[in-house]
Amino acid sequence: MKPVLMLGSAPSAVEAAAWPRAHFGPIVAINNAWRIRPDWDHAIYPWDFPADRHPTPAAGQSIVAEDAFVQAQNRFGGFVYGGGTMAFTTAYWVLDALKPRVLAAFGCDMHYPATGPTHFYGQGTPDPLRADITLRSLEAKSARFLCLAAREGVAAVNLSQAPSRLIWPRATLDDLPDLRPLPLDQALITRALMREAELGYVVPSGRYWEEAHRFDPRLLDEVDSLWLQAARSAAQITA
Repeated sequence: MKPVLMLGSAPSAVEAAAWPRAHFGPIVAINNAWRIRPDWDHAIYPWDFPADRHPTPAAGQSIVAEDAFVQAQNRFGGFVYGGGTMAFTTAYWVLDALKPRVLAAFGCDMHYPATGPTHFYGQGTPDPLRADITLRSLEAKSARFLCLAAREGVAAVNLSQAPSRLIWPRATLDDLPDLRPLPLDQALITRALMREAELGYVVPSGRYWEEAHRFDPRLLDEVDSLWLQAARSAAQITA
């Protein structure tokens, strides 16, 4: 399979409208990103995404709804450990459902300037800035996915050149054919997974906010630190 393009809604995401389709296999559009180019394959959004923003799929296009992406993220440990933003949720769905060799993110930087547009369509509601126990470290959540993807033989990269909270290695379109997973410290990854299993912070419904009283932020910070250590074991990661 050619690289999967995971397209978000950052202001720079509109650049992807001009990219040759030949670079990519499936294109997965998060929330409003289906508006950037008409040849998307999968549009993914949560239950509360406004109905007037829903795309109308053409032949060969599909909608990925909550029942599908909750199950996918649960197979990789759930939302409390994996992060409760649609960027991370989409990444786990891609890893589970599409099984790519390369996952290339663009427009998923989760960096929001104090002034100016926050999204390609103007001002939006930045998901990661809400008070949420799963988003205490966006860098750690992106490190976790990077590590778990590498264990599956998948290279996760960020095509953006803008400031980013997504610590996946940067790449260009020309890099895509030659990308390989990073060589990470498997012992550190195993240690982080074991600590998650010990805590047992799993919510099968995906509605982790309904059980937030069960989760100790200090222990989640400990787990986040382990994932950052694991990701930093590769020379390309500096966050």
